[in-house]
Amino acid sequence: MVGRLMGKNAIVTGAAGGIGLETSILFAREGANVLMADISAEALEKGLMKVHQLSPHIQNKILSTVCDVSKESDVQAMVEKVDVWGGVDIMFNNAGIMHADDADAIDTADKIWDLTHNINVKGVWYGSKHAVLSLRRNKKTKGSIINTASVVALVGSATPQLAYTASKGAVLAMTRELAIVHAREGYRFNALCPAPLNTPLLQDWLGDDQAKRHRREVHFPTGRFGEAVEQAQAVLFLASDESSFVNGTDFVVDGGMTKAYVTPEGPATEPPANFAR
Repeated sequence: MVGRLMGKNAIVTGAAGGIGLETSILFAREGANVLMADISAEALEKGLMKVHQLSPHIQNKILSTVCDVSKESDVQAMVEKVDVWGGVDIMFNNAGIMHADDADAIDTADKIWDLTHNINVKGVWYGSKHAVLSLRRNKKTKGSIINTASVVALVGSATPQLAYTASKGAVLAMTRELAIVHAREGYRFNALCPAPLNTPLLQDWLGDDQAKRHRREVHFPTGRFGEAVEQAQAVLFLASDESSFVNGTDFVVDGGMTKAYVTPEGPATEPPANFAR
C-alpha cells in the first residue's frame, strides 16, 4: 500500500542512521514531506547520500537540519522549519544515546547520567512540546507523536546500563501521560519499544566484547538482533491513520525477546531476504 502518509509533514530526529534513517526513507516513500534532524552534520550528509542512492525519486521530499535535541532552542527552531509546509503532522522523537561508560548504580558517573537524560528524556519532552505547539498553531485536528523507548524499560537489561534504562522508563511514563492529556485534541502519543538492534549505536557500545554480545543474543528466540527497517515499519504504522485508535501504547517490537527469558542456543538466523526497504 503506497501513499499512507500522502500530504503529511514529518520530523524524524536521530535521522542520520539506524531506525531514524530507515523511517525517513519509508515516510518519504509513503508520500510524506520529511525533515531529517541529527546532531551531526557529517552523519546527516552520509544519510542523505544513502537516501539518494536507494530512492532517488523521493529526494525532493526530504530536507535535513542539524539539531541538538537536548537544547530547547534547537528543537523549537527545527519544528518551526516545518511551518513552511503547513506545520507538523508526525513527530518521531527518536534521537538517543547509550554511552559506553554507562554502568550500574555504583559506577555510572554523574556526567554520564546527565548526558543520557538530557538527550533521551529532555529531547523527547522538547520534541513533544513543540510538536503540540505546531499542531495547535496550524489548527491541526489530528497528529501522531512517536517516542523511541526500549524493551529495557519493561524488563531491565542483562548488562548494566542504568542511565539508559532509567531514561527509557521515563520516556514510557511521559508518553502515557501525554497520550491522555492530548487525546481530546486528536493528538496521539505512542512509544516504540525496540529490542537491541543491529545498529551502529548498539555495535559501538558492544565493541569487541563477545561475552557482552552473547549475553544479549541468547535472549532472542530468533537467535539474532533485529534490523532497523523492521522497527521503521512499526513506526510507519503508528504514524499512519491506520493506527487512529492506537494511543498511549508501549509498542513492543522485539522478536519475542520479552516472552522468553533465556532461549536454548542454536544457529542464528539471518534477516528475511524480502525486507521492505
